[in-house]
Amino acid sequence: MLQRLPIESAGPVVVFAATRVVATALAVLGIIIFGLPDHTTAALLVGAVALPWTLLVLFVTRREPGFALNPVVPIVDFSLLVLLEVVAPETVGAVRVAALFLVASHAHFQGERRGMAVAALGSAALVIATAIRGDEPVDGEVWAYYEFVFVVAALATGLVVGALRTSESASRLRAQGLSRRTLQAEGQVRRRVAEAIHDGPVQELIGLDMILSAANQAAEGGRAEEAAKLIEEARGLATRNIRALRDEIVDLGPYAFHELSFDQAVENCIPVWRRRYGFEVMATIERIDMPAEMAGDLFRVVQEAVVNAGRLAEAEAVSINLRRTNTHVELRVTDNGHGFDVGDPQRAADPGHLGLASMRERAELLDGVLDIASSDRGTRVLVRVPLRSLVAG
Repeated sequence: MLQRLPIESAGPVVVFAATRVVATALAVLGIIIFGLPDHTTAALLVGAVALPWTLLVLFVTRREPGFALNPVVPIVDFSLLVLLEVVAPETVGAVRVAALFLVASHAHFQGERRGMAVAALGSAALVIATAIRGDEPVDGEVWAYYEFVFVVAALATGLVVGALRTSESASRLRAQGLSRRTLQAEGQVRRRVAEAIHDGPVQELIGLDMILSAANQAAEGGRAEEAAKLIEEARGLATRNIRALRDEIVDLGPYAFHELSFDQAVENCIPVWRRRYGFEVMATIERIDMPAEMAGDLFRVVQEAVVNAGRLAEAEAVSINLRRTNTHVELRVTDNGHGFDVGDPQRAADPGHLGLASMRERAELLDGVLDIASSDRGTRVLVRVPLRSLVAG
């Protein structure tokens, strides 16, 4: 439940540890320079206990960054703050400020749950220590109000900073996962294309060479009719290979979107989809002047939706619709297949594509949103991209 978030770099953790050393050293100087009433005790505690502790944390963190994020570190930190406040009550204001700094720092590195735990336990320890000591610096009700504000500020700091860190870590982990799946898919595509070319066109071309050699021998031997039949067979073989290679190109996707518009790309693919999956494909596409990158991402969404409809949903018909509304470009792909579990967004059952997660990522790259609805009556994939993305592109 209170699992620590992963860190991507040791640099910020070391900076945090080094900053603690500098802040503690400056605190010693401040106590001496400003001459607090009990400055000797406070200076000795901070200089002889707190400063060596921060130096130890820095020393170990430079070799093992995870040490700075160990739960022992905030426990010792707040224990020292409580001790300082007890032996030197006049430092209460500085202790509260230092506590907020530590709450924010630990919440940033460890996430909202651990950040909230640090904030709650640390602020409670300081408030209880002051209450037990019983010598509040101001009137009781006013001090109770100050303590209340301090606790609320600590909890809010832990929640906000920790939530930002959790969101950032989730985004990075998702990006790392997408990159990993992209590399895996790229390898699968390369292997599939290599196997398809080797088992298909390469073998067929070997056969074509043999047929042409036989036709040449027949022609040289005066067997014109036999030569004509062999040449016709060779033409049929070449036609089949041209179709197979075009299908492979369609699977890889039309990358030349600077010369090929979105509607042209879809229209070129429709005959292949019909032949390959055996369903009817209907397209209603409004001609929109889109940047090449935007057209490419939207086409990939269409391609993924069509592949899912053909391979997974066993659909009999697919409809593709692209239109421009007042505020968005809207892409809608629907099919009448048996649907799937939308709660599994990472599904990618077939080699060569990234599944629903890929569609979601492509929509987010365009600052758009992806909405998928699926049941036993069919699936609807809806992508809405704001017009500002079109203008920016």
